[in-house]
Amino acid sequence: MEERGTFVSVTGAELERRLWPAQAAPRGVVQLVHGMAEHIDRYDDTARALSAAGFTVVGHTHLGHGTRAATKGYFAPEGGWEALVADVHALRVQCQAEFGRLPYFLLGHSMGSFVVRSYCLRHESGLSGVVLSGTGHFETPQLALGSGLAALLCAVGRARKPSPLLQRLSSVGYLKRYEQVRTPFDWLSRDPDQVARYVADPECGFPFTAGGYRDMFNGLKGLPPQKLTGLRPEVPVLLFSGDMDPVGGFGAGVKAVAEELRAAGVEEVEVKLYLGGRHEMFNELNRQEVWDDLIAWLERHV
Repeated sequence: MEERGTFVSVTGAELERRLWPAQAAPRGVVQLVHGMAEHIDRYDDTARALSAAGFTVVGHTHLGHGTRAATKGYFAPEGGWEALVADVHALRVQCQAEFGRLPYFLLGHSMGSFVVRSYCLRHESGLSGVVLSGTGHFETPQLALGSGLAALLCAVGRARKPSPLLQRLSSVGYLKRYEQVRTPFDWLSRDPDQVARYVADPECGFPFTAGGYRDMFNGLKGLPPQKLTGLRPEVPVLLFSGDMDPVGGFGAGVKAVAEELRAAGVEEVEVKLYLGGRHEMFNELNRQEVWDDLIAWLERHV
């Protein structure tokens, strides 16, 4: 049976943890790492698809997210990004103690994909594979501008305050390639029902604080190509996104990340770009195709 429980962050905060056991003899474990301004419950359909295919699925809701968050979009007074990475590792250690030597996969979406990329620089050993959904590539000047502005806002006492300015700067141009835009979140999916669910969810779409942006930009600054040489060459990586996803630079950013991984020596890097798809391929019109492709990839690497 599916389980809802709690998970203690390295900061001491109590976070939501969800578990979807495999519906047959388990073939592996997939740990989900969710994105920015959402929560782990949004992955219920995807987790059920993986569970039906024989994979136990586990995940938690990040610091600064969900109903337990003291301040939405705020991780910690300092070291917030490292806390996100450490929480992922703590949950992995906990789950591997529960499920033994089953093949273990990490799957991160959007901001969660950035957390997973940071994680792999520290704790990748022993993973059977890494999946990056809706990831992106960011140039140094872009990150320097964002982190500098976020640091300035934090310095004047706005670390815990929502930052509409940083939100606008971070998402500028996201809707420019779409026709018949109905909401500010149409870049998430072509499926209007999925977008409507996101808009109606009080735990989604909230603006991040200046402190949250500061931590995220600092985390992204820790992913330059010269730091990727510490990655394990034998751990395969799957990157997928829609070719109309603005976070992934409409495909170009996803390909750039893949090339950096290959240049760092990762032996197997696969890229899947879905025609017309946007940011959340698990909530897209062709999500069954995406689930089938993901399951096939996992099965090849069990």
